[in-house]
Amino acid sequence: MEQDADTRACILPYTLQQHRHQFERAEIVYLSIYVFDELAGFFILKLDSDHSSVEFRRVVIASKGLGIGQPAILAMEDYCRDQLRRNRIWLDVFEFNRRGKHIYEKLGYRLFDSRDHDGKKLLYYQKNITVQSTTDTSR
Repeated sequence: MEQDADTRACILPYTLQQHRHQFERAEIVYLSIYVFDELAGFFILKLDSDHSSVEFRRVVIASKGLGIGQPAILAMEDYCRDQLRRNRIWLDVFEFNRRGKHIYEKLGYRLFDSRDHDGKKLLYYQKNITVQSTTDTSR
């Protein structure tokens, strides 16, 4: 999926060996995206050492333009909040990636920094998500 020309232009693709190495690291989380029992994409997340943030490293969708990405990102945010107990997600996106920037901004991610990477501008976005309390206050 990463080798698709449209995808490859917006990410720094991994080799199979790099994916295997990442998959073995405890702080790396791979999530699969399924649509009608078919693999439609995946996420790569990195748990930050602050125990409150997640780096949203990658989302890859096999078939773009079908409305898969945004609901998948919202489900990933729920997973980060409810399962990983994190309250902040951050990511970087190349400035030329208009589709990515549009989706992240539409979903509430806010620009907080920028840097140059190999002559290209890299934008840093973040979104705060609320961790649900496990304390029952209705008593």
